[in-house]
Amino acid sequence: MGRSGALVVGLARTGEAVVRHFAKLGLSVVAVDDHSHPALRQRAAALGVELVEAPTPSRLAELAQGVEVVVVSPGVPAHHPVFALDPGIPVMSEVELAARATTVPILAITGTNGKTTVTTLVTRMLAASGYRAVAAGNIGMPLVEAVATDAEVLVVEVSSFQLALTSTFRPQVATWLNVAEDHLDWHLGMDGYVAAKARIWANQGAGEVAVANAEDPVVTAAAWSAPARLVTFGLGVGDYRVHDQRLISPQGVVARVDELPRTMPHDLANALAAVATAGAGGASAEACREVLMDFGGLPHRVELVGRHGGVSWYDDSKATTPASVLAALGGLASVVLVAGGRNKGMDLSALRAGAGRIRSVVAIGEAAGEIEAAFAGLSPVVAAGSMDEAVALAAEAARPGDSVVLSPACTSFDWYGSYAERGDDFARAVRTALGPGVTSGHSLDGSSPSGAQERPKNGAVR
Repeated sequence: MGRSGALVVGLARTGEAVVRHFAKLGLSVVAVDDHSHPALRQRAAALGVELVEAPTPSRLAELAQGVEVVVVSPGVPAHHPVFALDPGIPVMSEVELAARATTVPILAITGTNGKTTVTTLVTRMLAASGYRAVAAGNIGMPLVEAVATDAEVLVVEVSSFQLALTSTFRPQVATWLNVAEDHLDWHLGMDGYVAAKARIWANQGAGEVAVANAEDPVVTAAAWSAPARLVTFGLGVGDYRVHDQRLISPQGVVARVDELPRTMPHDLANALAAVATAGAGGASAEACREVLMDFGGLPHRVELVGRHGGVSWYDDSKATTPASVLAALGGLASVVLVAGGRNKGMDLSALRAGAGRIRSVVAIGEAAGEIEAAFAGLSPVVAAGSMDEAVALAAEAARPGDSVVLSPACTSFDWYGSYAERGDDFARAVRTALGPGVTSGHSLDGSSPSGAQERPKNGAVR
């Protein structure tokens, strides 16, 4: 008997978009979700889809036997029984499904750090060059929704989870920014994590472009076997690099460093990666320059909250790995670090590499003890039981010229529902504690990175 229909695992935003996609194709769908909640049942009812809540492994296998495809949402854990289904049943990510459904050029970006920033920059650079560019994937809008728009080019942030479940995904431009320990519990180790990231280049050919970080040895090693044309970037080496305080491309100077709103080392690396990616996708040099000159950064990524008494306060709540914390520290001279939360299996001792820039540490959340252990013998550490206490202790420790940085190296799920909620609470606590003497931080332009942006058309994407 032939198979028919689809099974969607996870009915959050991505799962809902997948169900709608299949409904347009007239395919019957069953959705499963490990949670049992009235809101899920209401969502399923609104979609007109059968929902099976928290199925046993045997029930899941039974449901999968009759379908053409199983689509897994990004948040499904590695131990889920969906990954133990009969090998004859196709199991894929939403990104793989969506890419099969479109002929629109795809520019894909992955990496441990900087994905959202680079995806946003590339989308804006293409829009400024005259394309209808839509950002999608891990940045917010599911790719399966974006392929139904009138986009001329899709800029897709792809996670290791999404890439691990791809088999034919073939971006016209595929960029790998960097790699550091992350999500090792899901990938069963660093080798699995790296292999998943490398899938961004796996199906490319000579007509596509692979953009690689020339200063990341793991990325560089993988790039040598990439089948596409290779383009590199790096602060000191690469086709796109910094030289004599200028951002350089093969075509010449992109911008002077002192012209840019953000000039920390990771900001410059992101800028170079974005110009390389957008340029390979057809963006003009002038558009790339305009976007960089106007880009103040994204919320919760070394975002200036304010200044008081010679001390600068930064919200870097998005930093949920040691590598991202070290990237933030690399652009600051003397820091009071607020770190901790719920550790997602990271080796927090890696933070010791940044101790030379740290005056003091305030440890928060479930991982406070691990943070203390990481800095033992290197930096003074105090623990705080709330964000208000953390800010008060940081204010006591800071001296004029210092930066106080919330850069947690951990997830927010002990005290908060998201990294954004944590960052917002930090900003509130800073303003409450320091009062009207706080000068405000930079205001962002408020534009949505996941929305379509349009200017008059200026040619086709290469």
